[in-house]
Amino acid sequence: MQRDIVTASPGVQPGTRPDLGKFLATGGVSQLEGAGGGGLTPWALITGYGSRDSWGANAHYTQVKTQDYALGSYGVAIGVGDRLELSLARQDFTGSLAPLNDLRIKQDIVGLKVRLMGDAVYAQDAWLPQVAVGVMYKKNKGVGGLGALGVSNVTQLGAKDDSGYDYYVAATKVLFEQSLLVNGTLRATKANQMGILGFGGDQGDHAKVMPEVSVAYLINRKLALGAEYRHKPHNLGVDPEKAYWDAFVAWFPNRNVSVTAAYANLGEITVFNKKKQKGWYLSLQTGF
Repeated sequence: MQRDIVTASPGVQPGTRPDLGKFLATGGVSQLEGAGGGGLTPWALITGYGSRDSWGANAHYTQVKTQDYALGSYGVAIGVGDRLELSLARQDFTGSLAPLNDLRIKQDIVGLKVRLMGDAVYAQDAWLPQVAVGVMYKKNKGVGGLGALGVSNVTQLGAKDDSGYDYYVAATKVLFEQSLLVNGTLRATKANQMGILGFGGDQGDHAKVMPEVSVAYLINRKLALGAEYRHKPHNLGVDPEKAYWDAFVAWFPNRNVSVTAAYANLGEITVFNKKKQKGWYLSLQTGF
C-alpha cells in the first residue's frame, strides 16, 4: 500500500478545507454506536480522511437483521486534526416475533474520542500502537409497542436507568508488512445490549470493564477481511446477555464511500425468546 500524494492548491492554507491526506481505509468504518472503528467496537483511529493539518467527516447508515429482531443505526461523525473525533448516532431496535413483534426502542448516542499517543500507520518502526480514549453518552428514548403490557420505559423491564455513559480506551496498530490491522479496546460500561435495554439492573448496577478485539487482513488497498469480538455485562434477569461477534468484509472503492457486510452473532436478547440471534450486517458510509 502506498500513500496517495495530496498537494494543496496555491493560496490555500492548511486546514481551510479537507485534504483527504490519510491512507485509504485508515479512518475505519462507522461503528454501531457512531464511533470510527469496526462494526462492533471503536478503534483508536480518528474517523475521516483529514490529516493532522485538516479535518474530515462522514455519515453512515447500518442495518443488522437477525431471525427475530432488526437494528438500524444512522449518524454523522467528524474528525479534527487526526486528534479529536465527535459523533452523533441514533439506534432504532425493532422486533418481529410475538409477543415482541410490535417492539420498538430508540436510543441517541453522543460520542467523543481523543488520540493520546502513537500513530497506527506511520510509526511502522515503533512497537507503540496508536492509543485513544473515548466516552459515549447514551439516552434511551423509551419503549414502544408494549403498551398493552403497561411498559413504556426500560426501567419497567428491570433496568436501573434509561441513560448512561460508556468509557473506553483503544489501542490500534496497522502492520503493513503483514497486511494486518489489530485493535484492542477496554470499555467500562453498565449498558444492557449497548443501552437498548437500559443501564444496570437486578443482576448488577455498576460499571464493568469489558474487552473488545478486532483483527482485519488487508487483501489489497481497497478490500479487508476481518473479525470482531465484544464482551458485554449481564445486568438484567430478563436479558441473558452474551458476547457479540462478527466476521466482515469491508470495501473502500475510494475515500468517499465504504461498504461493510458481515455475518453477526448477537447471542440471546431476552428470556422471552431463547434463541441465539444470528444474521447479516450491512453498512454504508459516505464522507471525506
